[in-house]
Amino acid sequence: MGKVRLLVGTRKGAFVLKSDGKRENWEVSGPHFAGWEVYHLKGSPIDPNRIYASQSTGWFGQIIQRSDDGGQTWQAVGNGFTYDGVAGTHQWYDGTPHPWEFKRVWHLEPSLSDPDTVYAGVEDAALFRSSDGGQSWSELSGLRGHGSGSGWAPGAGGMCLHTILLDPSDPQRIFVAISAAGAFRTDDGGQTWKAINQGLRSEHIPDPTAEVGHCVHRIAAHHSRPQVLFMQKHWDVMRSDDGGDRWFEVSGNLPSDFGFVVDVHAHEPETVYVIPIKSDSGHFPPEGKLQVWRSKTGGHQWEALTEGLPQSDCYVNVLRDGMAVDRLEPCGVYFGTTGGQVYASSDSGDSWNAIMRDLPPVLSVEVQTLP
Repeated sequence: MGKVRLLVGTRKGAFVLKSDGKRENWEVSGPHFAGWEVYHLKGSPIDPNRIYASQSTGWFGQIIQRSDDGGQTWQAVGNGFTYDGVAGTHQWYDGTPHPWEFKRVWHLEPSLSDPDTVYAGVEDAALFRSSDGGQSWSELSGLRGHGSGSGWAPGAGGMCLHTILLDPSDPQRIFVAISAAGAFRTDDGGQTWKAINQGLRSEHIPDPTAEVGHCVHRIAAHHSRPQVLFMQKHWDVMRSDDGGDRWFEVSGNLPSDFGFVVDVHAHEPETVYVIPIKSDSGHFPPEGKLQVWRSKTGGHQWEALTEGLPQSDCYVNVLRDGMAVDRLEPCGVYFGTTGGQVYASSDSGDSWNAIMRDLPPVLSVEVQTLP
């Protein structure tokens, strides 16, 4: 039946949860790195015992941690993140130039073929790669060299590269998303990049249909169909059937098309999950009802999944890295909230159970499906 390991990053440490294939009882380890913000943890799909974590504080800066035993023990590895190859500035909120600076690692994405290769998306928006297990890092500077940097600006959370999708059918193709710049794709391993924002519309920028400047919150794809992408934007849920060359809206009957997370069912490429949030200022579920919405038609029609979720007086948020899907049958779906709850469904979203409560605010949730 297999087992699952859940990796939860919070504002005051990381937690590792393990369960068997029934996903009813959970063994909890943590907090690891207690008191530190852990923006993201992600395990290697090649070596399940290899896990990378992004540990950060405003006092001591950024540290990359690595575990080689499934999260039981950790060691700090190299943290030499240095922008290179591209000089210049980007635009700040008021339109004035602002120098590029390294603040934190938002997202870690291990290679699909090599446990020692891992990508890091950072703030200010850049993409780094390590090929020695995180000991040393080099920037894929072609992204910042795209030439559109003057149109990039920080979103409310900062100017972060928060999404990295590796194409399992083409090792040279990578998708990234930046708030607030948009989505980009490379077809040559990161040397050159193309802005893939055609069809996006953002009312809050001077040119609503500009090539860049869109606040993309999250992108997801099914491993068997990597050219089909789903996007949760600042407003609008979007879909592309051609690798991001053209997007169209699939918000349908959602109660709000604002939100942060989007994910895809493990075995059904047309089944998609989002969690609507009231507005870009409210940041809580519409009417105080925490609901996961599922589409089995690729976004054209949506249904609310509510069993086991609070349907009154709930004012939490679910952040962009806060949802994950395992590969068991039926697949499990997981998400964490800023109220410190972690919810799990072992039946593809039909019903939910809070497997942890009273954690610090949850920043990220990832799941490993183990042998």
